[in-house]
Amino acid sequence: MREIIFDTETTGLDNQSDRVIEIGGLELENKFPTGRTFHVYINAQGRKVHPEALAVHGITDVFLNDKPPFGEIIGEMAELFDGALLVAHNANFDIGFLNAEYARLGLPPIDPGRVVDTLALARRRHPMGPNSLDALCKRYGIDNSHRTRHGALLDAELLAEVYIEMNGGRQAALGLGSDDSDNTSASRKKIVAKTGSRPEMLASLISDDERLAHAKLIEGLGEKALWKNYQ
Repeated sequence: MREIIFDTETTGLDNQSDRVIEIGGLELENKFPTGRTFHVYINAQGRKVHPEALAVHGITDVFLNDKPPFGEIIGEMAELFDGALLVAHNANFDIGFLNAEYARLGLPPIDPGRVVDTLALARRRHPMGPNSLDALCKRYGIDNSHRTRHGALLDAELLAEVYIEMNGGRQAALGLGSDDSDNTSASRKKIVAKTGSRPEMLASLISDDERLAHAKLIEGLGEKALWKNYQ
């Protein structure tokens, strides 16, 4: 199963007036990174970065001046995204912004059936929270000390590690590859226990004195005692 873990950075919070200015994503195959990534900065086409957003991701208007508009990067992005499940943290935010960019180009929106929201998954798994990306990194022992600011590709890389752990960790994917199927089957055969009758009974660990004491106890329980059935 192919999945794309992705994140976006934007000029602000309103997907109808603000714009996507950074997209980062990486590919998972059966919950393992393939090494294929996508990362691009995007010209906001006249929309200024809000100061609050700038404080989060540090992407300035000047930096974006020479970057391509969304319409010039969508083809490359589609090569990676098409046919895969799209995994994001608080996915409604990212998908809402991407759909707004698609609409400006006259393209259909992303099928919601392709979208996996890791925030919703985390809230079900850890209802007491917190479930921010930083909190989940801490919960799963993932080093995010280098995350001093938000960045689309960095956040996607951290989210991929979180997502793998939320799905049972790397152990959960063992044996999914065809190359390892024979070895996995053999390993499983080695640990299957065989049951059957023991050829010789083991020597009793009960002493004669203990056996006599037990018999005396049973004798005093009366004729209807259940223990009478097990002598």
